[in-house]
Amino acid sequence: MPYPDIFSKEVTEKLIERIQNLNSSSQPQWGKMNVAQMLAHCSVTYQYIYEDTFKQPNFFMKFILKSFVKNIVVGEKPYPKNSRTAPDFLITDERNFNVEKSRLIDFLKTTQSLGAAHFDGRESHSFGKLSKNEWNSMFYKHLDHHFVQFGV
Repeated sequence: MPYPDIFSKEVTEKLIERIQNLNSSSQPQWGKMNVAQMLAHCSVTYQYIYEDTFKQPNFFMKFILKSFVKNIVVGEKPYPKNSRTAPDFLITDERNFNVEKSRLIDFLKTTQSLGAAHFDGRESHSFGKLSKNEWNSMFYKHLDHHFVQFGV
């Protein structure tokens, strides 16, 4: 597994520490989102899992996502700067920094406490069943990409 194990308490605590190093005036090194929008953007992955917020893709769209997007999202290669994102992940309205920070931390703690076994073979919102390593890559890679974007 090329990415640190997000299901381990130590890695989750390090990610939370990085979130704690952000503040409401943290500025991105690239991209258009402010820090509160970025935190809300990172939470979308977890909303797919823990909340019934977003419509499931239809059969055709799921086929496209599994065929052309899945390996980009769950693969080992880091995301390039200024990558395009899915419509559900576009956060353009203003968000409350403290609310979004708290929410993302809660999602991370929940995910860690459920553990890798809970996710292994679990159906994802967009990509079908994923292995625990694919879930780990998806979770960690996305967070790390945006934490680097904001210098933490």
